Amino acid sequence: MVTTDAVGAVNTMEKSIAVPETVSLFGVKVSKMDMQRTVAYLTEAVRAKRPTHVVTANPIMFMTGFEDESFLRMLQEADLVVPDGAGLVWAARRLGKPVAERVAGFDLVQELFAVGAREHWRVYLLGTSQELIEAARDRIVETYPGLRIVGCRNGFFGPSEDDEVVRDIVEAAPDLLLVGRATDTQDPWIAKHHHRLNVPVMIGVGGSFDVMSGKLKRAPVWMQKAGLEWLHRLLLQPTRWRRMLALPKFALKVMLFGEKRRPH
Repeated sequence: MVTTDAVGAVNTMEKSIAVPETVSLFGVKVSKMDMQRTVAYLTEAVRAKRPTHVVTANPIMFMTGFEDESFLRMLQEADLVVPDGAGLVWAARRLGKPVAERVAGFDLVQELFAVGAREHWRVYLLGTSQELIEAARDRIVETYPGLRIVGCRNGFFGPSEDDEVVRDIVEAAPDLLLVGRATDTQDPWIAKHHHRLNVPVMIGVGGSFDVMSGKLKRAPVWMQKAGLEWLHRLLLQPTRWRRMLALPKFALKVMLFGEKRRPH
């Protein structure tokens, strides 16, 4: 649900957020900012034209990083890592490094849309199928008429097409780039082309386009508050069960070994 809190607070807060406060989790700097301050920080990045790669991190991403050094390095080098997954918020608290709150990627994007609609931001959508990304575009424009969607492309392309996609984004000159692809072809792709893209705010949004398009329904509010959004997604898409095995593995790693690098 979109709120007006972040929109109203942006002007008064952004000047005081030069560098986001973070905690180190497994060598990754995770933001301690709440939703309101995160929106203010990213709004300032757009206004200052400061390229910022935002990772909406969850336990599955961390487990991927434990198995893939290049993925872990990407997490460590991202400009801003927000605690999207409830499991990450729990882990931070258990390790004695609490963050302010869960900053869900879907909600963060809606808050940014609200600010962007007022300031007429240019937005590029990249990911999922062409049918779904266009459906998402139409619903976004209907909900946030002040936004200018300057690009809308599916996420089914390989490395040989990277240059073409990057050129298209650069020519469109968006203020906000949303990329919704698989874990291994989303944020690593943003990181690889970060400097060429030169977009003020670049966010990996995972399956958010499925919800934005209307294909999938968001979990009920009570499930979101209870940290069970992952269960709702699993019930809707049972084929994700293998991917979800990373959640109990992450919890066991935190409980048994803390931040020590042990076999996973």
